[in-house]
Amino acid sequence: MPYIIQNQDTPQERICDLRHGMNTIGRGLDNSIVVEDDARSLSRHHAEIQVTDKGLYVTDLNSSNGTFVNQIQIVQQKLNHGDLVQFGSVVFRLVDDSRARENSSSGQNTLSNSGLSILMRVSPEKSRVSMQDLLKQKQLATSGSVLMIQGSDEAQRTSAKLRVLLEVSQELASPEAYSALPEKILELLLKIMSVDRAVLLLVDEKTGLLEPKAYRFSNPNATADLDFYSRKITNFVFQQGDSIISDDASLDRRFDSSQSIIQQSIQAAMCAPLQPRDHLIGVLYVDNLSRGHAYNKEDLEFLTSLANQAAIAIENAHLYRNMQSEVIRRTKLERFFPAAVSQKIEEGWDLNRVIETEVTALFSDISGFTEMTAPMQPRKVLEFLNEYFKVMVEDIVFPFGGTLEKYIADALLAVWGSPYRKDDDAIMAVKAAIAMQWAMKELNEHWTEQGRDLQIQIHIGLNTGMVAAGNIGSENLIQYTNIGDTMNVASRICTAAQAGEVFISETTRVHVSRLNLPLEKLDLIKVKGKEDPLQLYKVLWENVDVKEILRNEN
Repeated sequence: MPYIIQNQDTPQERICDLRHGMNTIGRGLDNSIVVEDDARSLSRHHAEIQVTDKGLYVTDLNSSNGTFVNQIQIVQQKLNHGDLVQFGSVVFRLVDDSRARENSSSGQNTLSNSGLSILMRVSPEKSRVSMQDLLKQKQLATSGSVLMIQGSDEAQRTSAKLRVLLEVSQELASPEAYSALPEKILELLLKIMSVDRAVLLLVDEKTGLLEPKAYRFSNPNATADLDFYSRKITNFVFQQGDSIISDDASLDRRFDSSQSIIQQSIQAAMCAPLQPRDHLIGVLYVDNLSRGHAYNKEDLEFLTSLANQAAIAIENAHLYRNMQSEVIRRTKLERFFPAAVSQKIEEGWDLNRVIETEVTALFSDISGFTEMTAPMQPRKVLEFLNEYFKVMVEDIVFPFGGTLEKYIADALLAVWGSPYRKDDDAIMAVKAAIAMQWAMKELNEHWTEQGRDLQIQIHIGLNTGMVAAGNIGSENLIQYTNIGDTMNVASRICTAAQAGEVFISETTRVHVSRLNLPLEKLDLIKVKGKEDPLQLYKVLWENVDVKEILRNEN
């Protein structure tokens, strides 16, 4: 199958397989390929690559920063092996082995044309040996070992063991689901070694005790009893950190008080620690019920090697799971905070501490939304809102340094000054409001060009004042929010504004006075919840040079 490579030939190299059919690329977690991008040049749903029998095609999904093939911006383009595909500022190289082989066979772009003198060429995939080809069909080898390894002399067996371990590493190399990996390890173990029972135990992070995660019996008719293994043996290995053979465990004085050995008639047992680095994460245990002296040194050495590979695979799966959790956590931050604030939080900024700070709150609402969307299908309404909010938040609120507090149906609430306060918060908030009105005008023109029956207007209200900022909610479901009269007044100001208008309060006007914005002083307005009428100002945004605003300068 084809795949794309990011950061090729670097320690950060990442390979992403492309499945047959549609593959979506973007920052959103619901994409087939999720890409982290500190520069925020990728859209949440940036592009898609379609793999068909006739070839590969990349399509831009109306992204903010475009999709490029070999440095040329495209809307849709057929891809060829070796093409450089750029999403925003993130670059991948396409590898399509089938196309590369076709080109090679037809004499196009061959290595011989590059001037190389090639004596031999081997495909790693073709050089791999099936696990079954390396294993004996009989249950026991003539050497007395329980290893079902092909080969009679020592050199042949050593070579076969190394090749089996290599195949095991290949089997365990893919990022398996953390919970499924123990089962897969035991499945491989029972293919390679003739043992009656096996169990894999891992340390519980909360209790520090060994807990069984998977078990297997060679006899499919055996009763499934998870208490079959010897806790004395597994705890001994976990505490000492060495692999052991208990050769006739029922007579081994180290474990003569173990009830499981007596009750289960364990004749022989082996146990190896799972130690990926400098700490133990568990043990791998096998036993035999039919005969004592069942295991020898070769068996223990192989079990130890297998346990080492299993430990590394489990640790990698654990790290992979943590990375996925981190991606989810960072994505959640990016949904509400601009890049600069997200970075500050990453550096250890405590969002759980409640602070009092001055903010400028911006409420934006779609005028006549209920009437406009009444005849529309709910799915179409949702698609429209996603398109609208993407422009308002990702292209305006965040670049202007604002924090998204919440969506309220068709409305949005953003703040400047929380959780990170700057001297120009009010200025940046008003600039964002002006940019939002201009963007709405462009969106309407764009929809008209597309032949879509969508023409909307928004009304915006801004207010500046003190709030209490911090996380609110339960332990498992929290939201960063701002509480205070400042927020309520901002909402009322938005309600007072009409379609296509931006209203600001007196406190906000004072903070942005140095901008010399064209303002219209309004008559005192009575709003719900306030005894005294408010002095508001209408920003004549159509008289403001939007290019000047978009420079994002004071």
